[in-house]
This record gives sequence, C-alpha cells and structure tokens, in this order.
Amino acid sequence: MTDRLDWVLLAYRLPRVPSTPRITLWRKLRRLGVVQVVGSLVALPADARTKEQLEWLADEVIEAGGEATVWVGRPGSASDERRLASRMAEAVSAEYAHVIADAGAAAASQPPGVRRRAAARLLRELSRIERRDFFPPPDRERARRAVEDLARVSVEVP
Repeated sequence: MTDRLDWVLLAYRLPRVPSTPRITLWRKLRRLGVVQVVGSLVALPADARTKEQLEWLADEVIEAGGEATVWVGRPGSASDERRLASRMAEAVSAEYAHVIADAGAAAASQPPGVRRRAAARLLRELSRIERRDFFPPPDRERARRAVEDLARVSVEVP
C-alpha cells in the first residue's frame, strides 16, 4: 500500500437502556462493513458515500440520546492501515466463502427452479457484500464465478 488512504471514523456512545438503539446501530454499522478500531470507534475508507453514511448514523445516535462525532484522518502508520484493511478483507472473505459454499450446494443437489431462485438470491447477496468490500480478496472473483456458474446450470436443459 503505497498511497495511504483517508479514513472516516465514527466515535459514539449510546445509553445502555434501552438497548434497541445500540442494536440497531450495530446492525447498520455491520451492513456498511465498518472495522471496529476500538470500543465505540469504527472506521471506513473515506469517500463521499461512506462519510455521509456515518454522518447519518451519528445523527441517529444523537437522536437516541447518545453522543457521536465523525472524523476524517489517517492511521499513524502504514502497518496500522494494513491491519485495518486486512481485517476488513478477512470479514468479507468469510462472507464470500459462504456464498461459494451455498452456490456449490445448490448446484449439486437442487432442481432447476430451486437453483434459479438460489442463483438470484446469491446474486443479491454478492451485491450487498461488494458494497462493503473496500479491499477485495481473491474470494470475490471465486464467489462471482460460482454464482454465475449456478445461474448458467439453472437454465441448461438436462
């Protein structure tokens, strides 16, 4: 990684009770693919979309009676940045592995109609994963090929 990235960070604190805002926030953060730096500090590579998304979440935290601040900055060293990127890549790699396994299982044992539905579902899942895949691991292309193969097998006549 020669060029260092800017990162957008969200530091937040929510009251323990009620727990619903904390759970809702964590689910939204997970969907965005954040990396948890420490405690209630999360980060994403900075761009207009990620900054805006974390700003919206900061507003939600404040509306729920908490405190939140959005920052833009860089890790102090290239190795810190590599660690963050690696953690993000590992998380999505595990998700791609599930897609690959699901595609293989559907292709091996399902009738064509079920395979078509599985292929459509897995394409949607791939799209969701790719939106939060900032540092694509090799599994990304393998997952895409597995789903495309499933879709192709689903339309072939035996």
